[in-house]
Amino acid sequence: MYYNRDLSWLGFNYRVLHEAASPDVPLMERFKFLSIFSSNLDEFFRVRYPSILALSKLQSTKKGKGLPIADNLAETIQTEIERQLQEYGSILKQQLIPELAKRDVVLYYNNKIEQAHLKEIKEIFLSKVLAFIQPLFFENTPHEKFAPGNNELYFFVILKKEGKDELAHSVINIPADNVPRFFELSYIDEKRYIIFVDDIIRENISCIFPGFEVQGAYSIKFNRDAELHLEEDVEEDMLKKIEKHLKKRAIGAPSRFLYEPDMPKNIQLYIANLFDVSYEEMFAGGRYHNLKDLAKLPIKDKELHYEPRKPMSSAVLEDCGNIFKEVEQRDILLHLPYDSYNPILSFFNQAAIDPDVKEIYITIYRVAADSHIMNALIGAARNGKKVTAFVELKARFDEENNIRWSKRMKEAGVRIIYSLPGIKVHSKTAIVVKERGAGEQTIYGLLSTGNFNETTAQFYTDHALFTSDTAITLELLNLFHVLQEAKTQVLPSDIMRFNTLCVSRFNMIECFEDLIKREIKKAQKGHPAIIRIKLNNLEEPYMIDQLYKASQAGVQVELIVRSICCLVPGIAGVSDNVSIRRIVDRYLEHTRLFIFGAEDPIVLMGSADWMTRNLRRRIEVIVPVKDKKCRKELVDYFELQWQDTNKAVALTSAMEQEKINGAGTEPQHNAQDSIYQYLQNRG
Repeated sequence: MYYNRDLSWLGFNYRVLHEAASPDVPLMERFKFLSIFSSNLDEFFRVRYPSILALSKLQSTKKGKGLPIADNLAETIQTEIERQLQEYGSILKQQLIPELAKRDVVLYYNNKIEQAHLKEIKEIFLSKVLAFIQPLFFENTPHEKFAPGNNELYFFVILKKEGKDELAHSVINIPADNVPRFFELSYIDEKRYIIFVDDIIRENISCIFPGFEVQGAYSIKFNRDAELHLEEDVEEDMLKKIEKHLKKRAIGAPSRFLYEPDMPKNIQLYIANLFDVSYEEMFAGGRYHNLKDLAKLPIKDKELHYEPRKPMSSAVLEDCGNIFKEVEQRDILLHLPYDSYNPILSFFNQAAIDPDVKEIYITIYRVAADSHIMNALIGAARNGKKVTAFVELKARFDEENNIRWSKRMKEAGVRIIYSLPGIKVHSKTAIVVKERGAGEQTIYGLLSTGNFNETTAQFYTDHALFTSDTAITLELLNLFHVLQEAKTQVLPSDIMRFNTLCVSRFNMIECFEDLIKREIKKAQKGHPAIIRIKLNNLEEPYMIDQLYKASQAGVQVELIVRSICCLVPGIAGVSDNVSIRRIVDRYLEHTRLFIFGAEDPIVLMGSADWMTRNLRRRIEVIVPVKDKKCRKELVDYFELQWQDTNKAVALTSAMEQEKINGAGTEPQHNAQDSIYQYLQNRG
């Protein structure tokens, strides 16, 4: 039995919404969780919803032929989204905005504007907003000439020419990319006032249409299909192909038409007909769209945000410490963002200037817009080092940033290897090769569960392992050699063997199979047997079946799954021994961690979620953690998360999310706080 992946993802986003409603979360962080929920939902409509509608349309013709299509899936998803959005509106209007008011901050949200602000609003409109507004009349411009941009905001305006009976229709942009979404207004009676730019335009919309009477103005937004729909082949240059398709993404097929709830039905249908939107793609929203912008509210009061948590500095870098010398002595494990990201930056910065470093290899999936690491690689190439970067051009929504960096690095002399047809390289790995003469060579590896991105590393939880273990580094170097020589998606698995690393498309599934079978054999012999796994997503049917088998054999299975989870716990005779938890807190849980066994456990970490795409179509790397101290830290890390009674929820056999009750009246246990304290005391 497998739970639907899209309903599971919606469950995760609903859990995000719970944080916005949580009174123990600082007020502006609650607004931020509303922002995250809104942004996540926009991506869902761009990435998943088009496929859901397409699958639903297959039901009538393909039902009964073995296709795994849930009955009425699109309708079920629409109903669930509508339920969540109703709760979203309730949290915002009945909890958060009143909480602001208690602090003498008034957010204008569909309420009457004070007379004292009208003149100020007009001045803002004329001096800062009007220049960016571009009205378009549909009676004068064929609608084919205008395609509403993805996630961009508009007013659809109904007009009546003075002295005439016929109506005119216009659309005007809300220029939230050119001006702030929110403006602060003058204080009234010692109260701060904040207004949406949307309302500034509404209040002055007659200035845009002299000679017309405004009959109505309704906010609208379109989401568009974000898939690039590449026909991959070797002949056409992948860089040029992706650049060409990126230009089309902003005007891809509509996947959601969001309209103001009091928009008349005939206007809804008029717009839907103009832009070829189906009924299933029409959704009533609120008066304001793109509420992901709530994270931009201009309220910086420290007490309304999480207390800053300073990352722990590493003794490795004290007194200009040589990170390579330290890695030669022992493996080094970082737990981000609790630990400082500086050792990773130093790994690349020192490699760029160290005269003994001859080669650097790295996989690039998502990097910071102003990446220190990419600049270090550019510096290394200019210093005469051989730098090879495998750049994944198909990293969704990061394609343009990756293209920009790849061009800059290529100009500096970095050897750039672009995407293989049909394959994404999702591993987060790098190696540095030192030569000290007389044929002596040392290879240093860096393997992470997260991207080499110093920006996201501030709020994504990840692990990063530095090692000079030759069993690991030589296999990693060989993998880079295989990838840079590969011309097609058919990789030479017959000549490439991994004995230490687990690499998807080579041996990863077999690695996990063997480890699961190892625990099953223990259970069958009456010995303690346990599997503990932390993932972002669990969807791959074959691996789910293996965990079901482990449960049936008596193996205890503990899973922490942040987002998509298609495994159903607590099914009698199938998954009685499986427990699943989900944690949403101030940091985004992003680690991928695998622990097999209780006594002297085998511990692995890496880039791969258990999804079909990760295990069968991408290049992912999982590394065994050999150092005893590092292994203990990871086991303790998992255990601290499993003990969470504050931000964790348990998934039931109905795939509902239940709070985990602590023992008696003891204080609730917060995993992220406990991990920070634990790492401070690790010695």
